[in-house]
Amino acid sequence: MTWDPTTAIEALAAADAALWIWTPAEDQIRFTGATRPLGLGPLAPQCSGAAFTALTMPQDRALADRLLKPQAEGTEIAVRLRMRGCETCLWRGVWLEDGLRAAGIVALETKFAGADRDTLTGLLDRRTFLVRVAETLAQPGDYEVVVGDLDRLRRLNEALGHERADLVLSALGSRLSAAFSEDCSPARIGEDEFAVLVKRGGTGGGERMREALEQPLRMAGFDIYPTVSIGAVTAEGGPDAPDPAELLRRAELAVEQAKTAGRGGAAAYGRALESDSLSRLALEADLRNALVRGEIEPFFQPIVNLNTGAVAGFEALARWRHPRRGLVPPDEFLTLADEMGLMNELGLLMMTQAARQLDEWLTRHPNAGRLFCSVNLSVGEIERPHLVEDVARIIKETGLPRGALKLEVTEGDIMRDTARAAEVLKALREAGASLALDDFGTGFSSLSYLAKLPFDTLKIDRYFVLTMDKDEGSAKIVKSVVNLGRDLALEVVAEGVENAGLAQLLLADGCHYGQGFGYAPALPAQEAEVYLNESLADGVAPIKGRSA
Repeated sequence: MTWDPTTAIEALAAADAALWIWTPAEDQIRFTGATRPLGLGPLAPQCSGAAFTALTMPQDRALADRLLKPQAEGTEIAVRLRMRGCETCLWRGVWLEDGLRAAGIVALETKFAGADRDTLTGLLDRRTFLVRVAETLAQPGDYEVVVGDLDRLRRLNEALGHERADLVLSALGSRLSAAFSEDCSPARIGEDEFAVLVKRGGTGGGERMREALEQPLRMAGFDIYPTVSIGAVTAEGGPDAPDPAELLRRAELAVEQAKTAGRGGAAAYGRALESDSLSRLALEADLRNALVRGEIEPFFQPIVNLNTGAVAGFEALARWRHPRRGLVPPDEFLTLADEMGLMNELGLLMMTQAARQLDEWLTRHPNAGRLFCSVNLSVGEIERPHLVEDVARIIKETGLPRGALKLEVTEGDIMRDTARAAEVLKALREAGASLALDDFGTGFSSLSYLAKLPFDTLKIDRYFVLTMDKDEGSAKIVKSVVNLGRDLALEVVAEGVENAGLAQLLLADGCHYGQGFGYAPALPAQEAEVYLNESLADGVAPIKGRSA
């Protein structure tokens, strides 16, 4: 059978759809297909960008401008626009040739005219999803409500900016719509949450949702690999069907459980989750109060000079003394703080307390030499407004010597926007802080960038150190990082020093400092000072092999 383009155009027209191509350099959109029903009127088959925007309803002008804004090649387009004199149109497409052209299909939304939809993705909104669930569950059958939560949307906003992150959400909504029929009521029910209602049997709704949402996409020149935490709850339809809002609550509770296993987890609702949920809610409330009540404090892990054996400094690590639960595991409350958006507040608290403690030690122990204290900047904190001002204020208030407060930054934060990071790092150093690149070797840093950034220290990830006496590859990586540090005039700290043998290997490689449970775990301030006193008295920090 011979392909007939005329037949394809007629099919588009019959479906109230059209092909479109947007060329920014020519300021021209060309259409083929059903243009008049789409509200494009006499300007079709082509019009300027301004004329196109003028044809949209005033409340959708910003979305129209977003559709026309050039993006990186491969960036997907999914926009729902209300045009003058017609129903809502769904615009789907992709950017070609790095912003030189965009092309796609626009279709008239008639099947569900009047349904309340999410303006960003074109999917059902939360309220309408609940209505659909109620209508479906009125019929007998076994059903499943599936909720997918896009992991680390806040980080995506920080990395790409809200506008590009919205484009990612829009593209994911388009993929979900393509993966599920309207009978499944695909919906966006929250800022980073999607939901579907499926009949049980065959491929599970969670698997289909994951397959749809976790495919990589290209945005602003980067390949993005979304991950989704998924929760599901089953229900039996009929006269005694459960309340839709309660079902959705249970599915979202399962999502929270899935997140405890890390990114990309999955969980099904069970009664045990109810008590866990109450515990989590209580812990969230306690964590907010903990920052005010001073329950979170720095513990200090010694960093030892491998050449002299003396304590050279400490790394301050956040610990929570809960009034009833005792010490809460760091992984538990730090993850919670990140989800609650409290990491910047927590980071500032740690920086302030660590600086004050270091100042006290330097005052009481003038023979401690150039003692320093490292503090981790949380993910994205390097972009926090007033970070430089806060650091400068803390150093001025405590009177710390230049470089005594060391800020540790991860490779991921640097690589996201290297030019911006370089400006902030330079300002932090001018404010009196020294800088360490944390977990070096586990990220994607470019050596050319590293040579230009104002770091003082490289920290070798503990995995390589722990295995360097057993694995030749790890040993070579450690030696290479030490040599790189020497060539760049950087000090090198090795984490994961568990015994004297590892310390000797690192010293032979020329590594400057060691840190790990072989010396000591992170200690409360009073115990850390005792350890410092022992080091000053004996001249060395002994390998004690203390457990975590």
